[in-house]
Amino acid sequence: MLKATVSIEGRSIGAGFPCFTVAEAGVNHNGDLDLARRLVDIAADAGADAVKFQTFNASALVVPDAPLADYQMKSSNAGSSQYEMLKGLELGAEAHHVLAAQCRRRGLLFMSTPFDEASADFLDELGVPVFKTPSPEITNLPLLAHIAAKGKPMIVSTGTANLGEVEAAVNAIRGSGNGQ
Repeated sequence: MLKATVSIEGRSIGAGFPCFTVAEAGVNHNGDLDLARRLVDIAADAGADAVKFQTFNASALVVPDAPLADYQMKSSNAGSSQYEMLKGLELGAEAHHVLAAQCRRRGLLFMSTPFDEASADFLDELGVPVFKTPSPEITNLPLLAHIAAKGKPMIVSTGTANLGEVEAAVNAIRGSGNGQ
């Protein structure tokens, strides 16, 4: 059975507890560490509890010549590929360490969404206390199971899923022994 309350870094989350506010930085830093650091400061100044980025390796997600999706063409260089766009949005290991340290200094919880197993492993080694999965990966049951096996609380986005897909995701997570 899933817990009604989850604890993240000593903070109880669930019914009867204050709202846990996550500032969504995502890839809004455009691959620029200075901008990412400013997003951390803005989140802290706004009173957020956490700030969440995205962790991925473009080569693990798309082939080099994958075209941009229609919606991506509106905000990206129409002549670039999806790989080039994602490569420009990546933050390396050192940048993650810098951002995690800045979050600690500012009293924020550092979070990042992994899009592949290697990124989840890296974030686990970095010491993230919670994993947030992206809604497009809710049907990627091997990835969910891999993350769940780390035994940390999970925030699972369900925005793109139907009820059966949510149920399958919960079963994969529970099947890995994680009720958080």
